[in-house]
Amino acid sequence: MQGKPYCGIGWGSLAKTNGTTLTSGTVQDVRAGRHTCFDRLVIDVADVPRSMTYDVRYVDAVHRDGSGQVVPLAGGADLQIVLRAPAHQDGAPTYTPADPDALVNVRGWDTFRQVALAGSFEGQTTVGLGVRARLPFRVMVLDGPGDGARLVVDVAHRW
Repeated sequence: MQGKPYCGIGWGSLAKTNGTTLTSGTVQDVRAGRHTCFDRLVIDVADVPRSMTYDVRYVDAVHRDGSGQVVPLAGGADLQIVLRAPAHQDGAPTYTPADPDALVNVRGWDTFRQVALAGSFEGQTTVGLGVRARLPFRVMVLDGPGDGARLVVDVAHRW
């Protein structure tokens, strides 16, 4: 007999993708929040003329855009987040984190272990998310603020 899903979560851990079209919007910020049943990562994108596309999946290793070098991540599983929006415009960066290997302080969180920028190259930005284990996750695009949008990745605390 199978028990009830944790917090009613039935997301699963398979890849989530919604296309390959690039957007002319640009990455502005990466932030995170803790919730009762999951940890949340948010990537803010400005000037989004239409829906953003993404590819989010567990991988054996996240690689840096352009060079292909492995991005070492803390945790038991690596979640690769590819957002088809650049972190630069007209040759100037639109997002410059103080520490690309620690975009958000997630020390002591239930699920997240590390958030790292893997790069922005050829119109897309890649973020590596080190998580405690391969856990269920969901992805969504939310409108706002203003003329922007947000890519939201929620990872459950457990199955």
